[in-house]
Amino acid sequence: MPINIPNTLTLMRIVLIPVLVVVFYMPFKYHLLVAALVFTIAAITDWFDGYLARRLGQMTPFGAFLDPVADKLMVAVALVLLVERHNDLLFTLAACVIIGREIVVSALREWMAELGKRTSVAVSMIGKVKTAFQMVSIVVLLAVDAERDGSEILALGVVLLYIAAALTIWSMWQYLRAARRVLAEVEQP
Repeated sequence: MPINIPNTLTLMRIVLIPVLVVVFYMPFKYHLLVAALVFTIAAITDWFDGYLARRLGQMTPFGAFLDPVADKLMVAVALVLLVERHNDLLFTLAACVIIGREIVVSALREWMAELGKRTSVAVSMIGKVKTAFQMVSIVVLLAVDAERDGSEILALGVVLLYIAAALTIWSMWQYLRAARRVLAEVEQP
């Protein structure tokens, strides 16, 4: 495992996961704001490690494997924390859609890599937009204490999460459609 700046940032994101959970449950006044800050730092390092890997020529197979794993772990853990707090059917369904899509697309990418067609399911623009809505919604929802901050901010976070869930379905459909074409080609005699 090559130790370089991008890989260190990715590993830091994984280390921040238990920090997020502990801070989320700690009983001090601004624990939710601190939890949102921890998640924000992780989200920023997600962008920054990829940028640095390309800019510094430090892209490694280890980093290519670990970066998406770290992202998915952080998002899944944050969504599980939020589902517990919000205890709402639609909210839970949106979180399940987002987490389920991440599992399906990860498996699809692995399968396409085995076929030598990984670029067929490369990250699309809709996937990037989905990620932006998802990250902003999670930061807002982590930071908001409904009793202290009011329902308008909470409603904004929930709406952003629902938009992210809709974009999640759309982007997954795009990936599955691209994979179907590849699989049709592979199965041709």
